[in-house]
Amino acid sequence: MMVDRVFDRSNALYVKKVPRKGRGLFANIPFKAGDIIDRSPTWGFDERQENLIDRTGILEYYFVRGRKNSKSATFTGYVVFGLGSLVNHSWNPNAETVWSDEESGAWASIVAIKDIKVDEEITQTYTNIPDYPKDINFVD
Repeated sequence: MMVDRVFDRSNALYVKKVPRKGRGLFANIPFKAGDIIDRSPTWGFDERQENLIDRTGILEYYFVRGRKNSKSATFTGYVVFGLGSLVNHSWNPNAETVWSDEESGAWASIVAIKDIKVDEEITQTYTNIPDYPKDINFVD
């Protein structure tokens, strides 16, 4: 039996395939602007590791922080260990990534910037589109 939705443990989010985008993250409950949708630990990597990672499919899943700070300046990207890594790109997003540096490392929170309805796809604007291969066509 094929299941078209795979839920997280809280049943607040689910993952399903999105035409022309691959997997995407969807709301199973309503979120208000400012709500934390997902919060995940990360693994930061440097430029040397980035050159290797960019040759793999991980390129399509790692995050780049918009503003560098003293704690994150040595890292060029982050692998996010949570459902936030499946948030698709949009030029008109309803969420954004908010970063926090803690003793346990960097954390990525996906935060609603608009109210999000049940069954609505959660999207954000990618900050590293120029890093992607030219044959990837970003669709809304």
